[in-house]
Amino acid sequence: MKNIIIPVDFSQQSEFALQTGAILAKKHNATLNVLHMLELSDSLISLSNNESKNEMFFMLSLAKKKFESFLEKDYLEGVNVVPVIKKHKVYKEVDAVAKELNADLIIMGSQGITLQDGIFAGSNAEKMVRNSSTPVLIVKSNPENFNLNNVVLATDMSLESVNTYKKASNLLSILGSQTHLVYVNRPNNNFISSKEFNLKVQEFEKAGGSNKVKFIAGYTIEDGVIQYADEINADAIAVITNARKGLNHFIKGSISENLANHSKRPVMSFKL
Repeated sequence: MKNIIIPVDFSQQSEFALQTGAILAKKHNATLNVLHMLELSDSLISLSNNESKNEMFFMLSLAKKKFESFLEKDYLEGVNVVPVIKKHKVYKEVDAVAKELNADLIIMGSQGITLQDGIFAGSNAEKMVRNSSTPVLIVKSNPENFNLNNVVLATDMSLESVNTYKKASNLLSILGSQTHLVYVNRPNNNFISSKEFNLKVQEFEKAGGSNKVKFIAGYTIEDGVIQYADEINADAIAVITNARKGLNHFIKGSISENLANHSKRPVMSFKL
């Protein structure tokens, strides 16, 4: 692991993400690229008059001062931290920086029921979780005892998810995680018998997946995954997201968003 991106808006949730990043950076000798978005309006960016330029320089100066103060943390001692300031377009900017740096992971903060107020609220946060080509880790609390020793990974065992499963499994292995694959069987949605489940496992393994998949029942995918995570006292939950519309896929964007919003544990998403 070489590069971790931490988008921040100087909130407490941002600091939770920064602390989490510091823990992982120290463990894996990675660089923390701490990213702040100025959120300038399109009209202000496009104007070329002196008044607009002065306002932009003023906002940039304030952001740099807040950045310097925000990064003066004891837990960052010994960590290679690179501050980055970008303009507007939160989701697109973060994704572009992640691709430019070939980042291994993006870490974001969340309040739990609703994603944090500020620049990552609403659609921006949802887009990051659902569409980012880089894995996204959502954290919700002070990571004083943070670790990723045991991670539950939800799967539908579809053949199209095998490559993403391999990437997720590889990253979790690098992070030192033991991955617990789980399939949630729902009574009113794509219910399958034990025999059908065993056949799916065989096909999944043959295609390059795994044959170690826990078969559990749940009224919803979220409930089933959280229930299993509680049973094994997992440190985090991981999901494979599908941002494409019109596909009757087991794990859609809404599932990852709901888990990110409601799970007490950190949630990691991997784009299909």
